[in-house]
Amino acid sequence: MNEATRTLPNFRSDNVAPVSPEILRAIEEANRGPAAAYGDDDCSKLLNRRFSTLFETEVTVFPVSTGTAANALSLASCVRPYGAIYCHEEAHIHTAEGGAAEAFTGGAKLLPLPGRHFRIEPSMLREALAGAAWGVRNRSQPDAVSITQASEYGTVYPLAEIAEIGAIAHDRHLSLHMDGARFANALARLGCSPADMTWRAGVDILSFGATKNGAMSADAIVVFDQKLVESLSYRLRRAGQTFSKMRYAAAQLLAYVDDRLYLRLAAKANAVAARLGAGLAALPGVRLVAPVEANLVFLNLPAVAINRLAATGLHFARRGHDVIRFVARFDSTEQEADEVIALVRDAISGS
Repeated sequence: MNEATRTLPNFRSDNVAPVSPEILRAIEEANRGPAAAYGDDDCSKLLNRRFSTLFETEVTVFPVSTGTAANALSLASCVRPYGAIYCHEEAHIHTAEGGAAEAFTGGAKLLPLPGRHFRIEPSMLREALAGAAWGVRNRSQPDAVSITQASEYGTVYPLAEIAEIGAIAHDRHLSLHMDGARFANALARLGCSPADMTWRAGVDILSFGATKNGAMSADAIVVFDQKLVESLSYRLRRAGQTFSKMRYAAAQLLAYVDDRLYLRLAAKANAVAARLGAGLAALPGVRLVAPVEANLVFLNLPAVAINRLAATGLHFARRGHDVIRFVARFDSTEQEADEVIALVRDAISGS
């Protein structure tokens, strides 16, 4: 293949990934003859039992089509229309979901907080809640905290930090929501159990991502606080998130967690990102914006080098004037990471 026709690696997003072969096989298995609709099929009936085993506690699982739906509807089940949701200032619910949380909660307010490494810092959350206008009718009333695991910049909350945030939230009778669009990547990084990273640390409701890590438009809401289930079930129907052919989403989610597939896929992506991050950080003129702890690599480069890199046809995402993002997928390779490192080196040198 000559230079003009070769395909350059695509590190723009994990959403560009194909569907994993294991999940495609599960869809094919589910695609045999008629099956009951709206969650009464055999696959859907297995979800609660299988995920309760996975999380070592009773959970209720609702398949949804997107992570935005998972986040917005999870928060809607926790928050009053006049309520407030504390999140990091770079949280996806704040920067990239088009006001979905506000829309589905009926008008609740997002209150963004700063924090090092793109995570909410417990001390800042505690300070914000201490200064909240509790009981003042012309101010939004605190109802929930939302954390992103892994964060929008690929950093991962340690278990102790999640537990501290959970304790702060529950001390004020707030719900704790976790945006787990890259849940598996964070879990692979920490090497802990799903239970340890969620309900044991105080998480009440989880947006469980699968689409970015091998599924075909199948995410889920996992509810630990069973008091939220009834309200959420009505909200899902009203939002058009009760699938008529739910067996296909359920089959994907079952295959995703079977035999630790979700962790194996995430670990592959994390390993490629780690290799990419280390190689880029060693280049002169490159500064990593955040530690590489999951499958995202953010780096600061001179604008002229970014323009040169874009001219090669390499797929990446721009994040402002001098910051770019690379996202490793479950099907990314070490060879692709090395090729990106070489391209960035050439862009910096101007060769």
